[in-house]
Amino acid sequence: MKISININSRLKELEVKPNETLLSALRNNGYTEVKCGCSEGECGACLVLLDEKPVNSCQVLAMSIRNKQVKTVKGIGTLYLPHLIQKAFVEAGADQCGFCSPGMIVASYSILKETGNRPSKEDIRRGLDGNLCRCTGYVKIIEAVGMAAEKSLQEETQKPEAVCTNM
Repeated sequence: MKISININSRLKELEVKPNETLLSALRNNGYTEVKCGCSEGECGACLVLLDEKPVNSCQVLAMSIRNKQVKTVKGIGTLYLPHLIQKAFVEAGADQCGFCSPGMIVASYSILKETGNRPSKEDIRRGLDGNLCRCTGYVKIIEAVGMAAEKSLQEETQKPEAVCTNM
């Protein structure tokens, strides 16, 4: 069956099976940045934003997301136009093997959106809960999210105010 989904701000028609997960549908259609970890909703490797809310795509039936918006890590930033979070992960050394990184970045993006770029360490820990990493021990990941929040706030305060000259 064909369904229409907005993926990374582009309308796509995907052919899906009635019992197919969103994870499987995405990967079968070239969205390999969404990783398959445990297939049980425990590791966060398959995390995507569904209508701006983080969900484990392995736990969502593709048929249930008809006419909704999905954002993968590539919808947040790319190799050539990385998001502040992606830059912070690199700067903080939060990437090791990279397998958990897409899910961690999606979760981090959601944390910053939910807290208005002002997350506490507890907000960050809570927001990353459910995302497993076997390489870093989470310290550098938490630092990266804090670093991205700080840079985002700095950018906000450095924006020039609009001045009306038509008086």
